[in-house]
Amino acid sequence: MTDIKRKGARSTKDIPTDILQQLNAGQIETANLVEWLAVDQRLLLENLLKQNKRTDYLKTILTKIDQLKKQTVNTINETIGTVLFELTIQNNDKDFFAIMSNHNADLVRCWTTYTIGKNENLNIAETLKQIQPFSADKHFGVREICWMAVRPKIAQNLTESIKILTKWTTNQDENIRRFTTEATRPRGVWCEYIEELKQNPELALSILEPLKSDKAKYVQDSVGNWLNEASKTQPDFVTGLCKRWEKESDTKETKYITKKALRTLNK
Repeated sequence: MTDIKRKGARSTKDIPTDILQQLNAGQIETANLVEWLAVDQRLLLENLLKQNKRTDYLKTILTKIDQLKKQTVNTINETIGTVLFELTIQNNDKDFFAIMSNHNADLVRCWTTYTIGKNENLNIAETLKQIQPFSADKHFGVREICWMAVRPKIAQNLTESIKILTKWTTNQDENIRRFTTEATRPRGVWCEYIEELKQNPELALSILEPLKSDKAKYVQDSVGNWLNEASKTQPDFVTGLCKRWEKESDTKETKYITKKALRTLNK
């Protein structure tokens, strides 16, 4: 297990050799974004497959990575997860999903989220049920990748997704609550926009309302960012909602959210 006190290096060149070796071997988690970006996913994949006697998967995945027009941490991440899903289905390799889901390495767990997101045999309810444990993952990278992995399916099944995610807004785990807004942001980061929410942000009110005075800053930031994005296409909606929230909820949490929500409009 990772030493939770380890802060990680501030730059790639400062990562100790032994730490980088352990990261690439899948023995420990990354401690920060610098380490996350520094992991050699090809080497980590090779080590994962060797350790679990599945080296016959390696060539197929590496070929797909080499065919990518743009190789970034995220595109490689998605490609590995997607091809692993395809290979485990072809080989009826259900055991490997369980191994990956509980792996020490956060990037391996990231790959696992795409095996859920790419599974067209799962309906949206089943998809969200399977992704929820990853939305509560202790590692920031897994939490970010997991919403990206299922966002296309959320966008395709928006009404039902919002209905399901609304129930998550009362979850005790702030990471799960945060997933509800992060996964549905109208514009989002590193992902395609959800056009329906850009034009009709009120569709997500059942998610936003319960979080308007959430105690967790992690959630507050996400709600504020959600509304800030909506303000770029529907400024009147966001302005009106923020005014109403400030009247209904006189808390520092709500004030923080509305300030963040209105930051583009107030420029």
